[in-house]
Amino acid sequence: MSNEILSSATKSKVLSEALPYIRRFHGKTVVVKYGGNAMTDVELQKSFAHDVVLLKLVGINPIVVHGGGPQIDEALKRIGKQGTFVQGMRITDAETMEVVEWVLGGQVQQDIVMMINEHGGKAVGLTGKDGGLIRARKMKLADQNDPNTFHDIGFVGEIASIDPSIVKALQDDAFIPVISPIGYGEDGMAYNINADLVAGKIAEVLKAEKLVMMTNTPGVLDKEGKLLTGLTAKRIDELFADGTISGGMLPKIAGALEAAKSGVNSVHIVDGRVPHCLLLELLTDQGVGTMIRSH
Repeated sequence: MSNEILSSATKSKVLSEALPYIRRFHGKTVVVKYGGNAMTDVELQKSFAHDVVLLKLVGINPIVVHGGGPQIDEALKRIGKQGTFVQGMRITDAETMEVVEWVLGGQVQQDIVMMINEHGGKAVGLTGKDGGLIRARKMKLADQNDPNTFHDIGFVGEIASIDPSIVKALQDDAFIPVISPIGYGEDGMAYNINADLVAGKIAEVLKAEKLVMMTNTPGVLDKEGKLLTGLTAKRIDELFADGTISGGMLPKIAGALEAAKSGVNSVHIVDGRVPHCLLLELLTDQGVGTMIRSH
């Protein structure tokens, strides 16, 4: 019996704790970069879809931007194509770009849309081509040893500009936009763009209240491996300088910092391996990651 009372008390505490957050974020936009284990583990997929729908139902406007590196690798393997990389960047020729488009803009995007819809939401899939959402330009990759030499890595793009009008129209109409990170160039060609960059830029352009980046780590860790729950721009610069933030975390944090400096109220790097991490981070005092603010 005591367990029952305890769980009821815990539940009521959590619900009452959520109320001020729901009030504060009502009508605000939250951009979620969805990736890592949360995209591949079935239980985590369900908890993600549930969280996104719940946020929408309490009056918060979620926008989902997704990655799909492992799914692209899998599809290339199936057609017998070996990935080639320069300085960690995939060389994306025309055939590879075709695969990227049907994996990201087709299979992965539609799986996420269906999942959200099955949990009671109204999701709509978009690529950067839809409504002129993401204008891209070809990325020039400077050689790490000779900055005057550039590598041609094919159809990999940078963001030239974002026109968020289609996203705003869908949001106003109770839909949840699910965006694949594919842009289009002035040459009429499609370009694959890093999903972290797309999420950051969309959050920036829409003046989002929050940008949430789901990762396979607990958040930003110090040199002893302890979680840093709150960071400012100044502190991040120090962590870059002393090598605490390095490797795969660098581009993620750089994108997060850029968004925080450009008007996004706070950026959260959360552990996507924790069920319901979105609700825990946004609607409770506890949180499950690192929050970054500009100052």
